[in-house]
Amino acid sequence: MNSQPEPLSTRRDFFARTSDGIMGAALTHLLCQDFFGGSEALANEASHAPQQYDLKPKQPHHPPQATSVIHLFMNGGPSQMDLFDPKPVLNKMDGKPFPGNIEDLGNSNTTSIGEMLGGQYKFARHGESGMWMADVLPETAKMADELCLINSMWTDHPNHDNALYKIHSGRLFMGYPTLGSWTVYGLGTENQNLPAYVVLTDPLGAPKNGTRNWTSGFLPPTYQGTRLRPTGSPILNLKPQYDQPSAVTESARKLLNQLDSIHREKRPHNPLLDARIESYSLAARMQMSATEALDLSSETQHTLTDYGIGEKETDSYGKRCLLARRLVER
Repeated sequence: MNSQPEPLSTRRDFFARTSDGIMGAALTHLLCQDFFGGSEALANEASHAPQQYDLKPKQPHHPPQATSVIHLFMNGGPSQMDLFDPKPVLNKMDGKPFPGNIEDLGNSNTTSIGEMLGGQYKFARHGESGMWMADVLPETAKMADELCLINSMWTDHPNHDNALYKIHSGRLFMGYPTLGSWTVYGLGTENQNLPAYVVLTDPLGAPKNGTRNWTSGFLPPTYQGTRLRPTGSPILNLKPQYDQPSAVTESARKLLNQLDSIHREKRPHNPLLDARIESYSLAARMQMSATEALDLSSETQHTLTDYGIGEKETDSYGKRCLLARRLVER
């Protein structure tokens, strides 16, 4: 009976067999930090306390190149192939039948795809970078060298709702933290009197998937986005119902904080409760800061004109852009 000698293990075999153990050890370490405050706390059972998640500023791993993020997401905007990504081969196929297999598109609801549609606008290169841009964006083309255009992003799912999950969280399905939540979780915010992650929605309605576009997913709920109303007062009931001396207000807040602490101590490991308490505390602090930040009356007419405020086509979007700028300045 012939027996074949077992092949020698390679480096790849070694890491493949040990990866599970390494990942398990790493996961245990992270869970210990989250629930018990690290290995030092494990050595002392009296100090077993859940980690407190907050919005206090944290130092990044590397010196920052940016101090804030404004994400302009235009739901249902024009195709990138019509604006920034010319397709010469597609233009040659304009009006011709789809040459591929419909089943390869991955959409079981599609039985007929019709004819191919080429680009609708003329393209030209702009700036020293030679960025391709359609002729319907003449003003944007003037700033070509100030923009970073990423042409390498792609997805393999045809549905709109999954596309929104992808662009906001990097994943195709719901339940994952969005970009804003990860940013706030990792960096916090310098201003404790304003929300760290703000959402300014369209007056015509929220985008597809609604609040799931700014969810914190499996992160603590304190890191989810705070939606401001697009029309009227951005935040309801922001002003106190009646005026009272500042000393009385401060005393009442201290009493509420003490009561919240007692309530929280009796209900540990409850991130929803922590987020609720923090949201009410933030609302109280916002009564002074947010009122000033969201008031556009102090802006000059020149600034309002630059943002298109007062013009029917651009008033709503311009106001939200200006509010976003005022918030990050603070």
